[in-house]
Amino acid sequence: MPDPVAKHTPRASRLLRWIPALAWLHTYQWAWLRLDLIAGLTTASVIMPKAMAYAAIAGLPLEVGLYTCFIPLLVYALLGTSRPLSVSTSATLGIMTFAAISHAVPGGSTAELLTAVGTLSVLVGVFLILAGLLGLGAVASLISEPVLTGFKAGVGLIVIFDQIPKLLGLNIEKAGFFQDALSIIQYLPQTSLITLLLSALMLALILGLEYFAPKAPAALITVMVGIALSALFGLGDMGVSVVGSLQGGLPSLELPDLDLLQQLWPSALGIALMSFVESAAAGRAFLHKGEATPEANHELMATGMANLLGGLFHIMPAGGGTSQTAVNEAAGARSQLAAIFSATVVLLTLLFLAQLIALLPHATLAAVVIMASLSLCNPASFKAIRRIRIMEFRWALVALFGVLLLGTLNGVIVAVLASLVAMLMHANHLPLLVLGRKPGTNVYRPLSAEHPEDETFPGLLLLRPEGWIYFGNVARIGQLLRELISSHEPRVIALHLRAVSELEYTALQSLSEAVDRLGDAGIELWLVGMNPEVLEVVQKSGLAERLGRRQMFFNLEQAVAHYQQEFAGTSSS
Repeated sequence: MPDPVAKHTPRASRLLRWIPALAWLHTYQWAWLRLDLIAGLTTASVIMPKAMAYAAIAGLPLEVGLYTCFIPLLVYALLGTSRPLSVSTSATLGIMTFAAISHAVPGGSTAELLTAVGTLSVLVGVFLILAGLLGLGAVASLISEPVLTGFKAGVGLIVIFDQIPKLLGLNIEKAGFFQDALSIIQYLPQTSLITLLLSALMLALILGLEYFAPKAPAALITVMVGIALSALFGLGDMGVSVVGSLQGGLPSLELPDLDLLQQLWPSALGIALMSFVESAAAGRAFLHKGEATPEANHELMATGMANLLGGLFHIMPAGGGTSQTAVNEAAGARSQLAAIFSATVVLLTLLFLAQLIALLPHATLAAVVIMASLSLCNPASFKAIRRIRIMEFRWALVALFGVLLLGTLNGVIVAVLASLVAMLMHANHLPLLVLGRKPGTNVYRPLSAEHPEDETFPGLLLLRPEGWIYFGNVARIGQLLRELISSHEPRVIALHLRAVSELEYTALQSLSEAVDRLGDAGIELWLVGMNPEVLEVVQKSGLAERLGRRQMFFNLEQAVAHYQQEFAGTSSS
C-alpha cells in the first residue's frame, strides 16, 4: 500500500499520524470493497457468539459482549494501524474481567455490574494511553513467550471448567479452580440429561463443522441451531437454562464511578498489560510482505482510546484477538473497512435480533466457549518449549499453576515476575568463553573437543564474555575468571568485549579493581574489541588512560601479534 503521508504537509502528516484512517481511505481502491465486505461479515459471524459467551464468563449480560464487538471495532478502525487486527474481547480478558468486577461489586445488581465494567474499561484505556504517551511500547515484552504460554493455558483451563457445569445443567458455587473441579465431580449425579444431550449435540456440531467445513462460521451456525432447537422444542420449558431477556438497542452513556477507582485500578493495570500483549502478538502475526510493523506506542494509544470511549458505553475491556484476526485475514480483509462492516453487523443485531438471541441455551454458549478456549491449552507448545529449553518449560509451568492457584489477576503478576526472574537468571549466567584460533585463519572461536586443532598461546588467555555485564552477574564472572586463572596460569589475559553490549557502573568498578589485583599478581589484563558504548564508559572512568594503548586493542589478531612480539620465545600450540 502506498504511503500517503509523504505527499502531505507536516501539519497534514501529524493529522494522518493520529487518525490513520485518513491515510488508508485516501488510497482506498474500490476493487477492495467486495473483499472487505465479505471479511467483515465473516468476522462478525465469528466474534459475536464468542463475545456473548465471554460476557457470560465475566458474569455480565450478553449484550455487553455485543457492545464490545461494536465500539472498539469502530474506534480502532479509525485510529489503529494494523490492517487485519480485530479488536473486541477474548477468553483471557473475560475471565480477568470477572475477577475484577466480582471483587469490586460482589453480588452486585445488573446496573452495578454495568457501572463497574464500564469504569474498569475506562481505567484500562487510561493506562494504555498513558503507556503510549510515555513511550512504553516495549511493555509487550514484559511477558516472555513461554510464560505467556503457561498463563494462557491456565486461563483456558479455568474457562473450560467454568463452563462444564453449564454443559451438565448444574449450578455450583465458584470457589477457585481446584474446589470447582471437586464440586463438579460431587454434583455429577444431578446432571440434567436433556441439557447433557443438547451439549453433546452442540459440541459434535462445532467439531464436525471445523473438521468438514473449516471455512464455515462454526460458532455462528451452532448458535443459530441452538436458538432454532430452543424455539422448536421449547427447551426453556423443559428445564434447559436459556439466556432469557436480552437488552437490545444502543448502549447508554454513563460516566465512570469514581468510588470504584481504588478497587479497580490494580486489576485494570493487569488487564491493560494483557490486552496490549495479545493485541501486539495478533498485529504482528498477520503482516503481509512489505507491510510496516505496527508502531507499538501508537497501538497503545489506539487500543486505549477503544477502551476509554467504549467504557463510557459499558463495554468489557477490549483488545486484539488472534483467532478473530486470523479469520479477518483469511477472509480477505484489505483494509480497516472490514472492521467497520463487522461493527455494522453487530449494530444491526443489537437493533433487530435481541429477542431471538434470548432463546439461546446456555449450554450452546458453553460449547462455543469451550471450543474457543481449547486453543489456549496447547500441549504441543509446552512440548516444543521443553524440547528446546528445560528452564523456560519450568517457567511456563510456574505461570500455569500461578493462575490456577492464585487466580487470573494475581496470575498476571506471577507471569510478569516469572518473566523478569527468568530474564535476570539468564543475564546472571553470562558465559565466559575460552577462545582459540582456527589454524591458518584469523578466526577465533570457543575451544571445544570438536576442534582440538585450534591454536592456543602459552601464557596468553583469550576470554570472551557475551551480553550485558552488570552488578547482578559481575560476581559470577569474577569467580569464573579466578577459576580460569588457576587452571591456565596466564601472564596476560585478553578480554574480548565485542559481544558485550553494555558495561554497567558496578561492573566497571569491578573491572578496574581486577586490573589492580591482577597487576599485583604479575598478570596483565588487556581489553580487546570494545564497541563504542563500552569504550566510552571505559574512557570516562579513567581506566583507558591507566591501561594505555599497550593494553587496549581493536581486535584479537592485533592483541595476539603484540603478545608474540613483546613476549619473545612464545609460540602457538
